[in-house]
Formats: sequence, C-alpha cells, structure tokens
Amino acid sequence: MSIQEKSRALMVRQYQQVKNRQQSMLMRAAQELGLPEELSHYWHPIQGKIDPTTRMIYGSSSASMS
Repeated sequence: MSIQEKSRALMVRQYQQVKNRQQSMLMRAAQELGLPEELSHYWHPIQGKIDPTTRMIYGSSSASMS
C-alpha cells in the first residue's frame, strides 16, 4: 500500500468510528427516553466532512478504559 492509500484508509476508518459512536449514543438515549429507534440513524455530515465539534465529542481520545 502506498502512503496515500494508507492515509485514506485511516481517514475512512476514523470517519466510520465517529459515525458509529454517535449513532450508538443516540440509540442509547432514544431507548432511555422511550423514543423510536429510527432516531439513532441520524447522520448528517456536510459534504462528507464531520463537524469539528462532533469529531471532538465522538472521536477517539488518548484516554483508555482499563
């Protein structure tokens, strides 16, 4: 794999991780509130880019669970 392919794969993986974290947290909140599960499928990036705030909240951090 070239460096470009590796960097693209990394970006795609991070994008999917942020999306999955956001949707799983929305699903948990919807279940707690008794709302329909369809609300957890919300995903609205602008032109394929994740909002910086969303990335900060749902993105991976340096903290880890033990």
